[in-house]
Amino acid sequence: MSLLTKVLFYPTLGYNVLMTYVSSRRWYDRIDETVLLGALPLRSWNKILVEEENVRGIVSLTEDFETEGITNSTEEWKSLGVEQLKLPTPDFIASPSPEFIEKGVAFILKYRRQQNSVYVHCKAGRTRSATIVACYLMKASKLVQVVQHI
Repeated sequence: MSLLTKVLFYPTLGYNVLMTYVSSRRWYDRIDETVLLGALPLRSWNKILVEEENVRGIVSLTEDFETEGITNSTEEWKSLGVEQLKLPTPDFIASPSPEFIEKGVAFILKYRRQQNSVYVHCKAGRTRSATIVACYLMKASKLVQVVQHI
């Protein structure tokens, strides 16, 4: 983890929260029948994600310091019937590795076969997580449709 990433975390998280209140930006979006792409799954979203959106899998592209005390731990997700896949990828300076992309897409496809939903997130839901979702869409759909969804 870089010092820059850690220093910028809370100001940029605050900006993301503010933008959901003062703009048309949403905290998360349903991409297809399986995938929800979004920002950190704050605890206040648990009931909606699990009960209304049928989320049974979480793909987290955050580093541990980005989620501590803000989102559920792996054990807390498990107690809600949700499996979490952690693919720690630094913010601002990195994209998911090819290995992480393969793992993330396979995880999503597993839940797609079960007709359940997966919430894919990073801090803001716009870069690291969007990379995984774009790769999933390329695998599961026609390439032309990917741009329309993202």
